[in-house]
Amino acid sequence: MPRFGERSLKLLDNKRRSVYNDGVRALPQMSPIPTLEEVAKLAGVSRATASRVFTASPRVSPRARRAVERAAVKLRYVPNRAARTLVTGRTDSIGLVIPEPTAFLFGDPFFPRLVRGISEVLSRQLLQLVLLIPQSAEDETRLEGYLSAGHVDGVLMVSLHGNDPLPERLHRRGTPVVLGGRPSANGPLTYVDVDNVGGARMAVEHLIAGRHRRIATVTGPLDMGAGIDRLQGYRDAIRNGGLQSDGSFEQAGDFGQASGAAAMQALLDRHPDLDAVFCASDVMAAGALEVLRRHRRRVPQDIAVIGFDDSTIATSTDPALSSVRQPIEEMGREMARLLLAALDSGSSGGKQVILATELVVRASSGQGGRE
Repeated sequence: MPRFGERSLKLLDNKRRSVYNDGVRALPQMSPIPTLEEVAKLAGVSRATASRVFTASPRVSPRARRAVERAAVKLRYVPNRAARTLVTGRTDSIGLVIPEPTAFLFGDPFFPRLVRGISEVLSRQLLQLVLLIPQSAEDETRLEGYLSAGHVDGVLMVSLHGNDPLPERLHRRGTPVVLGGRPSANGPLTYVDVDNVGGARMAVEHLIAGRHRRIATVTGPLDMGAGIDRLQGYRDAIRNGGLQSDGSFEQAGDFGQASGAAAMQALLDRHPDLDAVFCASDVMAAGALEVLRRHRRRVPQDIAVIGFDDSTIATSTDPALSSVRQPIEEMGREMARLLLAALDSGSSGGKQVILATELVVRASSGQGGRE
């Protein structure tokens, strides 16, 4: 019986494996858990360059960074977060704080769109988004301790009411913070907002151009920048149009549908001859439409209605709702970009970005004129 040397046995074993894997010969041999070396090889860069991408080093070209990120996604590579944290001092997590009741949060189309924009940017950097929803003063106290203890690298905050002290406290402790929406008080914080004043003014000017003269508004919460600014835009347009302007044509809401319905009822009780209403959100406008339907007021023939957000609600109401479009996803993306820039530079002070709004005209305002 012929005897095989060690070299012959290796050759025979390789041949057998080649036959067994004949259908997948073109695929590289990968370990069950992808390694950094395999990511670097697929990206066409050195291991050191790939490592710098995952430690957020600025010493990487944009082209190499994109190649490494694509390779990581393709191989489903997960960096060793614990090791990276020891090297960089970062957790690779970003906190998103939304201090709203959960029923309101998950029922308003604004928040999913904002989160989508934020996630688009963070996911490209392989960062984890942590959603934090404080429901009480006690929750906010615990949350402050959690955020200050270094569990996240930075904080995004939206839907702040009043002069909430949490953002400035975090800022003073060195935690990078970016707000979504103008804060009620001036301060050193970075924020991204939309042109709420200009958008509301456009909406009411459109109603005036349609020969409406008794125009009311359902405001947002007046302890929030968005609510205050949209009311200011309404007042500017009424004043510039030479129309009657007093508090009886203004009724506060909370951006929720029930508050929109209650506000519309209160306005009709005071002014049965209203011929138009500007609502500071689409959700409140949907509530207003329900009340008008119960009162057999035709929209827009009897009363024109305009909302704000241009959400999915605007195209599902009957009639379809004219609305001020705000770039919600872009707002989220810009918030995330500013926070990442602050993390890279070590400075998070005082930048303001205001995004443009536009009016989308649909049937609820008579498409430019009363019928």
